[in-house]
Amino acid sequence: MSKVRRALLSVSDKSGIVELARALGALGVELVSTGGTARLLQKEGIAVTDVSSYTGFPEMLDGRVKTLHPKIHAGLLARRDDPAHAAALQASGIGTIELVVVNLYPFQAAVADPDCRFEDAIENIDIGGPAMLRSAAKNHASVAVLVDPADYGRVLEEIRAGGEVSASTRFELATKVFAHTSAYDGAIVDYLSSLDASRRRGEYPGVLTLQFRKLEDLRYGENPHQSAAFYSDARPAPGGIAGLRQLQGKELSYNNIADADAAWECVKGFADPACVVVKHANPCGAAVGDTLAAAYAKAFKTDPVSAFGGILAFNRALDADTAAALGARFAEVVIAPRVEPEAQKILSRKENLRVLEVPLAHGSQAHDYKRVGGGLLVQTSDARPLDTQALKVVTRRAPSEAQRADLLFAWCVAKYVKSNAIVFCRDGMTLGVGAGQMSRIDSVRIASMKAQGAGLALAGAVVASDAFFPFRDGLDALAEAGATAVIQPGGSVRDAEVIAAADEHGIAMIFTGVRHFRH
Repeated sequence: MSKVRRALLSVSDKSGIVELARALGALGVELVSTGGTARLLQKEGIAVTDVSSYTGFPEMLDGRVKTLHPKIHAGLLARRDDPAHAAALQASGIGTIELVVVNLYPFQAAVADPDCRFEDAIENIDIGGPAMLRSAAKNHASVAVLVDPADYGRVLEEIRAGGEVSASTRFELATKVFAHTSAYDGAIVDYLSSLDASRRRGEYPGVLTLQFRKLEDLRYGENPHQSAAFYSDARPAPGGIAGLRQLQGKELSYNNIADADAAWECVKGFADPACVVVKHANPCGAAVGDTLAAAYAKAFKTDPVSAFGGILAFNRALDADTAAALGARFAEVVIAPRVEPEAQKILSRKENLRVLEVPLAHGSQAHDYKRVGGGLLVQTSDARPLDTQALKVVTRRAPSEAQRADLLFAWCVAKYVKSNAIVFCRDGMTLGVGAGQMSRIDSVRIASMKAQGAGLALAGAVVASDAFFPFRDGLDALAEAGATAVIQPGGSVRDAEVIAAADEHGIAMIFTGVRHFRH
């Protein structure tokens, strides 16, 4: 690449553009710019040539045509090592452009507004910008192209150091550009294909475009014979596991990340200090307490056997007391929004323990995706909050305030247990969890068996069921185990039979009207 002598600047996002242009001008780089960008730079006293003056052709069609001109694209696309290209440029009086700084009309932001008019969406489809980006990126052997203000600083430093941008940086930036224009075009087709004949927008587009950014290659997948990698959504919701920062420990595995996600999403749902222990994507213990250490002690009691080698998630900064309590037991991963220095010092004694910090935020992705043979299932995320005012007591007996608090706690846990899910709780902790069974009564029996194995009595416990009871046998089994209150969605054709069974046993029961299947 020859030295950067001429730069073309045309940006919708003006972040950092004045500082970049001023620095380039101080290095003797000729600046060519368009429309609002040129006016901004001129206002700041920076010498700049308007693109119409540069091409000798005025903007037209209300600015729709500005840079679609041979003097622009030949200057970008000409191969510097091809004598025929050099001769063609010379014959036409066209100079080369070594640096392009372009970002696009904010189409994604425009259509994110539910009140966006179709006409406004169309006007926010950039034409000249993607053309310049693609021309520059194609010819990255000779042209550096910037689409992200975050890259301005490092490129400027390279130009200051040697007058040009390194080949490795140019290649990286070109790859970034094609990812950007691909996502931009994908957003356009997603929007257009989601419109019906009346231009009303539907939830699911006719053509779905997804883009993810690779964070790292993994050692293997669920099993050693499978390869794997970890990707982040191009526009991730805040607070997701993809935003993790690993403080110590061995490399994360595929299963570590999957289980960590389950634990983290569950623990975020509690307002009080909480701990969730996950094994094979299911909570095997969860509790709230006055302190994290208390919550951990209660969560571990639920199923000490399954907790061995589990994933531990906390919704508060991990303190020294909690870290010390962890020391006597084996875990694969510990997650918290922050790890206090003294706690990190204690945990560092277990050099293989993976310790992660993840920002605590309650956002969720708009949609969930699941691959099936030859296709993809897409649904809105199960992020609907429970409307406590809409809860319906359907039995003669109503739950006490303490039972109601435990029922809401149990319901929060059940949402993250594989269906069919049954969760026994008392005093802000799980007592027994039945997960992933083909029949609900089997989940009841397994949850009871788990509690018995941990030496936890179920007398006076409350129970959450992620879906309705299809027959009264499930209620009969709960009563036999010692349950005194139940929360479930309701909606079975045999609801009356199940309610009658609850009344017979003196069990209080609440219907939520919301189901939480998790397959």
